[in-house]
Amino acid sequence: MTNAATAPSLFAPARLGPLDLPNRLVMAPMSRNRAAAGGVPTPDMAVYYAQRASAGLIIAEASTPSQVGYTYADIPGIFTDAQVDGWRQVTGAIHDAGGRVFLQIEHGGRIGHPDNSGLIPLAPSPIALPDTIHTAKGRREAPVPREMTTADIRSTVDEFVAAARNAIRAGADGVEVHSANGYLLNQFLATSTNHRTDAYGGTIANRIRFVVEVVAAVAAAIGPDRTGLRLSPGNPHNGIAMDDADRLFPALLDALAPLGIAYLHLAYASATPLFADLRRRWQGTLIANPSNPGADEAQPIPADGGLTAAERMLDAGADLIALGRPFIANPDLVERLRTGAPVTPIRSDVSLYGGGAEGYTDYPTMNAAPTLAG
Repeated sequence: MTNAATAPSLFAPARLGPLDLPNRLVMAPMSRNRAAAGGVPTPDMAVYYAQRASAGLIIAEASTPSQVGYTYADIPGIFTDAQVDGWRQVTGAIHDAGGRVFLQIEHGGRIGHPDNSGLIPLAPSPIALPDTIHTAKGRREAPVPREMTTADIRSTVDEFVAAARNAIRAGADGVEVHSANGYLLNQFLATSTNHRTDAYGGTIANRIRFVVEVVAAVAAAIGPDRTGLRLSPGNPHNGIAMDDADRLFPALLDALAPLGIAYLHLAYASATPLFADLRRRWQGTLIANPSNPGADEAQPIPADGGLTAAERMLDAGADLIALGRPFIANPDLVERLRTGAPVTPIRSDVSLYGGGAEGYTDYPTMNAAPTLAG
């Protein structure tokens, strides 16, 4: 664990599995709802990510491993050949620009709707999201999900494995298993969404079982050095409540430690006693996504682009720092933070979600004019 006297610079190189990173700044995964019909990544997406390839690592946006795993409209997938071909264009553009990319795999669980997937969502227990769902037909009441059987659990593990293999086939350097922010794997961890009485519910050992099985299976399929995991211990997003987080997450990390995966990614991270405990337990690379880098959509990007929050988490022991929203309006965020240049605010006249190049690929670098795709 580092401290203020020994913490590395955000701009120092780092090693992540087989990858040499030129800096410790990670572009966090952010859904922008730009996929084409069938969840196929588009040329605009290739331009968008290539523009941001100066990040030490890009973690590309959540992609579903199955039809039933879809969350919202225009989310990419990674379970069909067309989706693999689309992602291959994206990863190729990132690599051509000198970057490195892991692809996040996300199953929405109860955060889904038949208007988006054509299917009733699956979840650990039949407990509906206490909110509406954005669909292609507008906001809809969240449906009551179908409780997963043990056969559903086994097939979902297989879907994550197939998606991970597809991601590597598409040219990704690795994958991030998404177990944060109230999506399916997080739903198994939380007491508010997991009321099961079988081997996947009740005790901490049972509630962490599904996450461990998914991560272990993915790591066995593509290699532990190509496998990351995202968690959000302090985030109540999407109706998640955990009354035993201070005991569950340490137990989860202890169960995962023997796998030797590439990294642990903590979302909404701050220098709390729980973070310090997790840092102590996790001997591998730890990525911290600070809780105050303009993450709240109601708040503007900090004037320093998230640099203060990033340095605070490096001091607290993180190895790499993931920033999200500052990258949206600043494709050259690394250079802006390195030189102390002003950061560009996110435009308020264009939606963050859906649409084309406007408000997506037309944010300029410090020394370039705006560029539109296609």
